[in-house]
Amino acid sequence: MTVSAGLFGSSPDWLSHTLDNPGADLPEVQTHLPDGTRISRKAVGVLDIFPPAGRSNPNAEAIIVSAGVHGNETAPIEVLNRLVSELIDGEWELACPVLLILGNPPAMVAGERFTEVNLNRLFNGAHGRSEYDGLVEAARAQLLEEACRQFAMANPQALYHYDLHTAIRPSHRERFALYPFVEGRMFPLGQCDFLLEAEVETLLLQHKAGTTFSSFSSSRLKAESFTVELGKVRPFGQNDLGRFSGIRDALRRRFRGQSAPPRKPPFGHLTVFEVVHEILNTGKHFRFHIPDDVANFTEYQPGTMIWEDDETSYRVGHSPEAIVFPNPEVPVGQRVGLMIRPKTGSKLGSDEKGVR
Repeated sequence: MTVSAGLFGSSPDWLSHTLDNPGADLPEVQTHLPDGTRISRKAVGVLDIFPPAGRSNPNAEAIIVSAGVHGNETAPIEVLNRLVSELIDGEWELACPVLLILGNPPAMVAGERFTEVNLNRLFNGAHGRSEYDGLVEAARAQLLEEACRQFAMANPQALYHYDLHTAIRPSHRERFALYPFVEGRMFPLGQCDFLLEAEVETLLLQHKAGTTFSSFSSSRLKAESFTVELGKVRPFGQNDLGRFSGIRDALRRRFRGQSAPPRKPPFGHLTVFEVVHEILNTGKHFRFHIPDDVANFTEYQPGTMIWEDDETSYRVGHSPEAIVFPNPEVPVGQRVGLMIRPKTGSKLGSDEKGVR
């Protein structure tokens, strides 16, 4: 039996197996590559991969990469599937432990962002709230949290998590990363080179802990975690994967334990933004004054009314602010968008001491 058949049965690859078994509770299976690399299919869409004993891990790290937490964000899913196929086919050797996750298989099959509730609002224990009892996404969030905990416990090296996404709407900055808030933590400058290698030029520093997947791994597992936005939502088979070669090559290089290549123009520095206001849906009297078709990173001038209800409102402050993730069609209490502005000293290169 081939390695692929042992892991994925009659399905030709990992992605096909995941789409063929979206809601199945399958037993864990384990196999080995000819070089001794162990691959465990922990659950549908979850692969725990460990290099053979004795192989050097030059960067002394363990890496979690997730995609498809929103089921219609397909390009990162296809990137991860290709990397898995390359590894199984012996095109390169793994140097560090990796946990690879396709987040929301039922939504992937449906071609929708989610089936019942936004999976990326259910982490950090939020899946246990009473309003989510019995929901498919809540059970999946709990399963993914546990898989990440087990991986972190088994691998005491420096832990990194990259949660890969594509955006619903256009963006003036096509690729950007969000760094979850942890009290007192400074952005690790060693990640500058990785993000720029992945052709991600913009960093957004979040202002409080949240219920996203990357916030969970950052706050609970002490990982250096990022939500990485890589382009525009498109259905399976309609992605130009050449536009995602940066993240593909950067991940492959990390998996192989290689050092970062020299920076190449135009990816010479990260532009850093910070959150200044989180817009929440306050209820039936909430009025959002941003057009439905506005792009991420659209800038608004001081004094511009962004939202209001019968009791309060928010206007842009003393300097211009931009908006990201505007989406008024969310439940009461959830995030409608973020207002951001460039952080002082917003060009981040390899020689700075870091930013909080």
